[in-house]
Amino acid sequence: MQTTSSPEVAAATQATDRQAKKKTVLEQAGGTKGVIYSALPALVFVVANSVGGLKVGVLAALLVAGGIAANRLVRRESIQPALGGVFGVAVAAGVSWYTGSAKDFFLIGIWASLVGAVAFVLSVAVRWPLAGLIWNSTTGKGVVWRADRRSRLYYDIATLVLAAIFGARFVVQQYLYQADEVGSLGFAKIAMGYPLLAVGALAVAWAARASDKRLKAVGLLPAKRT
Repeated sequence: MQTTSSPEVAAATQATDRQAKKKTVLEQAGGTKGVIYSALPALVFVVANSVGGLKVGVLAALLVAGGIAANRLVRRESIQPALGGVFGVAVAAGVSWYTGSAKDFFLIGIWASLVGAVAFVLSVAVRWPLAGLIWNSTTGKGVVWRADRRSRLYYDIATLVLAAIFGARFVVQQYLYQADEVGSLGFAKIAMGYPLLAVGALAVAWAARASDKRLKAVGLLPAKRT
C-alpha cells in the first residue's frame, strides 16, 4: 500500500481547506447574471443580423459585449469574465466580417468544441484524464490520485462525460453550420453552453468526492483534518 510523506499530507489537508472555499461554477461565471451576460452577444448578433444584416449584427454584438464589460467596471465587479467575452466576441466578429458570412460568427466555437472533445478522449487514452489533472492541480492535491486505479477510473468517467459534451456541441452546431441555420446556431450555442457545462461540473464533482473518499480509505489522503 502506498502512503504519502508528511509534506504531501499537509498539502492535501491545506487543499481541502481551499476546496471548501472554492467558488462554484455558477459563481465563477458571475452568477445568474453572468450567465445571462455571456449569452447576450450571440443572441443580439442573431437578432441584429436578421434585421439589419451582417455588419449590423457584428457591431451590435461588439457593442453589447463592450457594454457588459463597462457595466461591470462601473459596478466594481470582476471584469475578467467580461473581458474574456469581449475578446471572444471580437474574434468571432472579425472572422464573420472577413468572410462575409454570418454563420462564421460561430465557426471558432464549433471547432474549439471538436478540439476539446479530442483532447479529453486522448487524455483518457494516455491515462492522464484531464478532469483529474485540472481539478487536482487547481485544488493543490498534485497527482496522488493517479496512484490508485479506482480514482483514475472515476476521473476517466468524468473526463469522458466532458468529451461527450464537447462532442455533442460540435456535431449539433456543425450540422446547423452546414445547413446555414444562423438563428438555430445562436440558440444551440446558448442552450449547449452553461447548461451542459453544469452537467460536466457535476460529473467532475462526483469524481472528486469519490476519489477523495477512496484515497482516504487506502491511506493516500489524510482521513481527517488535523
